[in-house]
Formats: sequence, structure tokens, C-alpha cells
Amino acid sequence: MKDETRLWLQYAKENLCSAEILLQSHLYNLSLQNSQQAIEKFLKACFIEKGIGLQKTHTIFLLIEKLKEHGFYFSISEDEIDLIDSIYLASKYPLGSVLPDFEADEKICKKCLDVAKTVAEDSENCME
Repeated sequence: MKDETRLWLQYAKENLCSAEILLQSHLYNLSLQNSQQAIEKFLKACFIEKGIGLQKTHTIFLLIEKLKEHGFYFSISEDEIDLIDSIYLASKYPLGSVLPDFEADEKICKKCLDVAKTVAEDSENCME
């Protein structure tokens, strides 16, 4: 594994761990933000490891689509991708009703954390 990939994975794992701790502390916006960042970094680690070229976007949909073009697939649904993409700005800035049909709460944080864990597991396939 490339050294740069290891660094991206380390940061992704730290974001994942942070999301769990923040959820337990009822800091929901920060938990969401860290779940999203973990997902983004796990995906970008795949880009680096496979020499695809780092994609400078925060959009999970675009990252997943680009990885599919290179034969790498992740077992998260389109709805889950839409959810993660919808929380990026909303978890960082108080923009009002940016989150569609929900507020940051324990349930949605657990859902996003589960998605992040799925992406973490799936990203291991890119590392082989």
C-alpha cells in the first residue's frame, strides 16, 4: 500500500472514530460532519491507491461514479449517497432548512455512521 493511501486511511478512521464519540456526546452536527468526511476520505484513499488521480470534490455521488468507471463498487444505496451528500454543508454551517425532511438527531447520525462503516469495509477491496 502506498504511504499516501495509509495517511488518507488514517484520517478517515479518525473521522469515523470521532463521529462515534460525537454521537455518544449528542453533538449531532459534528457527528454528521465526521461521518461524511470519513466516507469522502475512504473513497479518496481508493483513488490514490489505484492511481486514478485525486478528485477535488466533496460530492460522494461523483466519487462513487468515478470509482465505478474503474471497476470499484460500494454497497451503499443511491438514497444513502443522497443523504450523505445532503449533509455536507448542512452539518458545517447553520444555513437554515438545508437538511431535507429531517434534523440532525441520534437516528440520522446512526444511519450516517452505518453508511460510513459500510464504505470503510468496501474500501478494503480497493486496497488489494
